[in-house]
Amino acid sequence: MELDDHVCHCSHVSLRKLINFASRVRPRIASRMVECLGAGTGCGWCIPILKKIAEDPDGFTSGGLDAEECASDREAYLNAGKPKNRF
Repeated sequence: MELDDHVCHCSHVSLRKLINFASRVRPRIASRMVECLGAGTGCGWCIPILKKIAEDPDGFTSGGLDAEECASDREAYLNAGKPKNRF
């Protein structure tokens, strides 16, 4: 995943913005990541990634995911009809 790829597709928030926000703010609780342009407030798919970024913004790696995989994973998440991810 590239830094300018969207992690939060609902609010169109890039990985770069999320990492910079977490590095600057150092959120004590992951739910503060919503202060970064509303990330995580839409469908909830990105919340597990937001939690990882909040835990270690300087050492975060995308785990080998690329933008296309993220988009298809999000689509599968939305189609599954499971309860929304929460912080």
